[in-house]
Amino acid sequence: MARSSRNVHSTGVLIVDDHPLFRQGLRRLIEDEAGLHVVAEASNGYKAMQQADVYRPALALVDVQLPGVTGLNVVRALKEEYPHVRAIVLSTYQSDDLVLAALQAGAAAFATKDVVPELLLDTIQRVLRGERPIDTIIVSRPALARRLLLELRAGAPGEREGAPPAQSLLPLSPREMEVLDCVAQGLSNKEIADTLYITEQTVKNHITAVYRKLHVQDRVEALTCAVRRGWVQIGSAAPTTV
Repeated sequence: MARSSRNVHSTGVLIVDDHPLFRQGLRRLIEDEAGLHVVAEASNGYKAMQQADVYRPALALVDVQLPGVTGLNVVRALKEEYPHVRAIVLSTYQSDDLVLAALQAGAAAFATKDVVPELLLDTIQRVLRGERPIDTIIVSRPALARRLLLELRAGAPGEREGAPPAQSLLPLSPREMEVLDCVAQGLSNKEIADTLYITEQTVKNHITAVYRKLHVQDRVEALTCAVRRGWVQIGSAAPTTV
């Protein structure tokens, strides 16, 4: 009875993994966290979609390597059928290809299976708050960030048709554009400050203004918006003058 009372007021989690022992460990970890409970488990993609339809979880922890339908396809299907479900991809290893594929599938976070429990729980809570920890991985790897931007640029209709950048619709100031261009090069706040000869706090202020004007929440969303509109030149050198 106590368990049922708790579940009424807690967030439902779906675990998708083909290893029973790993699912059991995840269940114990999640059930011990206040405000969370496991509503269902699934050992493959087909069962995952069935369970999602019945229990409508708020969060799904999905193993990338599943028998039959891959974990990434499960995440993609969950996002299409149940947009409210937030997904965390789990894997035995982390690679640029896998992180990028998880991002493109719609995952909000990516974690390796050997992650310490406290970090996984923190990631879960961040995802449930609407954050996207996977973006931090992208931004922290300049080569991966540039690869993502190049793919976005290649897929932008205006770029394929040779249309000029929509500068007339640009809502950002020249300085904000300089900062955004530095972000596109994968520079950290400190590196941007050194490049533009401004303080790190000023950089943070400009980035906050960019987020507000573009109605985005993080760097990846800001860069995605800029690339699709042709505002950022991928591969160009960062500005070196004030």
